[in-house]
Amino acid sequence: MAELSLERGRLQRAFDTAGGLTGLIDVVQSQLGLAHDETDRSILSDACGEANFDLTGLRDAAAGLQFGGPRDAPRGAVIAEWLTDPASRPARFNAYLTAFFKEKGHGDRFATLIYSKASQVAPHADRVLSAEAERLSAVRERIRLARLFDATGALIRLGAALIDEYDLAKRHAAKLDYDDLILRAKALLQRGGAASWVLFKLDGGINHILIDEAQDTNPDQWAVISALAEEFFSGEGARGATRTIFAVGDPKQSIYSFQRADPKAFAYWQNFFEARVRASEQTWYSVPLARSYRSSHVILDCVDRVFAQPEAFEGLKFGSSVIQPTASRRGQAGLVELWPVEAPIERDELVWSPPTERIAYRSPRVELAQKIARQISLWRERGTRLESRDRAITPGDILVLVQRRSGFVSELVRALKERELPVAGTDRMVLTDQIAVRDLIALGRFALLPNDDLTLAELLKSPFIGFNEELLFELAYGRTKGLWVTLVERATESLDFAAARAKLASYLARADQKPPYEFFASALIADGGRRELVRRLGPQANDPIDEFLSQALHYQRSHTPSLEGFLHWLESSEAEVRRDMEFGRDEVRILTVHGAKGLEAPIVFLPDTCRIPRQDSKLLWPSTATAGEVPLWPPKREYEVGIAGAEREATRRARDQEYRRLLYVAMTRAEDRLYVGGWTAGRLGPDCWYNLIRNGLEDVVVPVDLEIGGSGLRAAGAQTERPDRREAAVLTVDEEGPAPAWVYQKPAPEPIPPRPLAPSRPTQSEPAPYSPIAGDANRYQRGRLIHRLLELLPEVEHERRAGFAQDILAREASELDATTLRDVVDATLKVLSAPVAAVAFAPGSRAEVPIVGRIGSFVVAGEVDRLAVTSDEVILIDYKTNRNPPSDAGGIPAVYYRQMAAYRAVLNKMYPDKSISCFILWTEGPSLIRLDDGLLEETENDHLA
Repeated sequence: MAELSLERGRLQRAFDTAGGLTGLIDVVQSQLGLAHDETDRSILSDACGEANFDLTGLRDAAAGLQFGGPRDAPRGAVIAEWLTDPASRPARFNAYLTAFFKEKGHGDRFATLIYSKASQVAPHADRVLSAEAERLSAVRERIRLARLFDATGALIRLGAALIDEYDLAKRHAAKLDYDDLILRAKALLQRGGAASWVLFKLDGGINHILIDEAQDTNPDQWAVISALAEEFFSGEGARGATRTIFAVGDPKQSIYSFQRADPKAFAYWQNFFEARVRASEQTWYSVPLARSYRSSHVILDCVDRVFAQPEAFEGLKFGSSVIQPTASRRGQAGLVELWPVEAPIERDELVWSPPTERIAYRSPRVELAQKIARQISLWRERGTRLESRDRAITPGDILVLVQRRSGFVSELVRALKERELPVAGTDRMVLTDQIAVRDLIALGRFALLPNDDLTLAELLKSPFIGFNEELLFELAYGRTKGLWVTLVERATESLDFAAARAKLASYLARADQKPPYEFFASALIADGGRRELVRRLGPQANDPIDEFLSQALHYQRSHTPSLEGFLHWLESSEAEVRRDMEFGRDEVRILTVHGAKGLEAPIVFLPDTCRIPRQDSKLLWPSTATAGEVPLWPPKREYEVGIAGAEREATRRARDQEYRRLLYVAMTRAEDRLYVGGWTAGRLGPDCWYNLIRNGLEDVVVPVDLEIGGSGLRAAGAQTERPDRREAAVLTVDEEGPAPAWVYQKPAPEPIPPRPLAPSRPTQSEPAPYSPIAGDANRYQRGRLIHRLLELLPEVEHERRAGFAQDILAREASELDATTLRDVVDATLKVLSAPVAAVAFAPGSRAEVPIVGRIGSFVVAGEVDRLAVTSDEVILIDYKTNRNPPSDAGGIPAVYYRQMAAYRAVLNKMYPDKSISCFILWTEGPSLIRLDDGLLEETENDHLA
């Protein structure tokens, strides 16, 4: 199901190409070579008909086989039994196959169908049996094709239903996904009539197209680019502008096949655009990137040697030649070091021990993680210098690349933090999979439902409470009531029970009063929960805890701050946290090779080099000349026949080629030093990364003693030039003469400041709000509730507003007394009954309206709390919560005039024929005051001109 979800866009394209569900099923049947009414039953029935095989010859052969030895006689009995009763032949067909094929009829044909003793009795039997085996082989493949078609048809119908439900959900939520954006843009640009108008409008604004990482661009994205560039080749255009397409890519680094990237497409589209450019008599430049400014010559030399091997080179060659970059950093120190592969320690004997006893044994991956951490720690302790930079190595110089986010990553993070080495953690993690987060979720679930015994047991065993197995058993065993009730009743029996009851009761008391972030923050900080989690789980628990709190804060900003809502949102979303590792702090970075694309580091570790991809996609997508890609789903490997078998071989070959390109990307991330290690539980595959590297470097590496102990292999180059010397780039262009002058010129400064003016977040100081801690807490909450009601009540009929407001406050502020709640409702209704409110809060007005526009050299981006547009006037209102209101417009702080002047200036450009009225509503009071138009105009002239 998960794979079908990932292939949704591909399946939708197949539906569109074939004309819908029925059309696609018909296309699949046709591509498999099956007739419209052909099924596995009809094929089997025909195969059992006596007109389709040599009945007499097979009877004679069966009789002869029964005079043979122990291998022939059973085969003869099977054939004779199948021939005896025509009605039972279809039911016994699988048993009949065992007389001719290995693996109970599912495998290859037996090499010998009749041996010499039996063949003397039936001299013609060998010919008859061979002919029957050949016929059965064809029948068996035909049946498999029919069953492949049945399985694929069922999956296509399921996929169609899932797509319909998914599309319905998107329509209800008014959302589009990434595939939708691409496919709809493609359809719009390729559709006649409407597309011409779109392209005409785009023609007025697009002069240059830049395609970065072009080798990872998929076919639909290329189709969009091609449509956008169509007008580039039809002359100089109405404005006489020069149009350019600039594409940068390296097919050797194409590693995103799961996003439908095809390295061969880069060459195809390069040739396509070259032909279009030359046909339109414009200039075409083909610039080979033949010089590397990243890696030292030692690194690049080792990369060249590894990929000079034929088995490694497969998958890197596209077109007529492959560019091998020349190192610009010659004379700079470099190093490639191979560590021995970590393998399990062999034990002389297995001795059983109770599960409570801790055994001092570390797995190979743990051992490798410890060695990497020890190496980095030694560099820090000894102040080891990076020769090419003439400075000490820092944690930020180090990048660890793995193939997959596996248990090794967490072990490495643990090992680094044990040595107090700063580490950025992984680039991605599924938050709800982290043990510390599971403990926090258990805490929240208990606070919502204390009678859930399983959740409470989890919480009692967690670091928040700290029960061991004996304490939990003592509390739970033999009880007649729920676990929470039992703990409350037995709290006086021991200090452990009393402390647990007190802490759990405090959690329950807070759950009804605090939003999610404050609830969990108090449990972690005030109650020492973080300290206990880190003490038990190690310092690597800090990352998921911080991310959990960030998610709680994010949830509160966009949802009603409900503990139940937050936990449901977090668990149902399976939140995956992603970090941008390109602009990190001075920390060791751990990434997958896919995630490190485009990054680099002076020192790179490759510890995950023994893993070989084995998992195949369940879905196959053979390309056809007439119908494009069609899906095939063989539920068993034996059904991979016909075009499915050919496509399986092609996908495996493409998978292995990408595996080698992934190694190329990994090795070329290193600037100065590359360390290669690995771990395994058995034998190394001959084509794994480690063996490819070791075999490719066997002529240049020498044995060395490693700093961390033991021996390894090293290829190194000394520093012969001054540190940090980099050669200037020299651009050469094939067959077209020198590059244009603009290549060597500095670009003009950007006309727009990188950070827009955000009036809603004024840079100048504004009056401080009331503190929610000091003074009257109800006063602080009163302003927040009035703000909330002003957002919701305008959409409710006048006569229902009071009751609706009471219902909202009953849910969101149940702790306030009835007098305070009545005051909040009355104050809000008083604002809504003001003369200006009849327009500003009328149906059709909008709350929380974003405003973006350019005023002079400023880009204004903000959000107004209320906006109403009438036939001759625009009214905008901004709320100020929990601040003292002035007595009149003259007392309004200048910072608010600057804020509203910015909004007013943008709205004046949008509505030049309407008057703009600006108000500020102070929830304290509440008080609604109109800003002076003259002061607004003066402020605009002074600050926005």
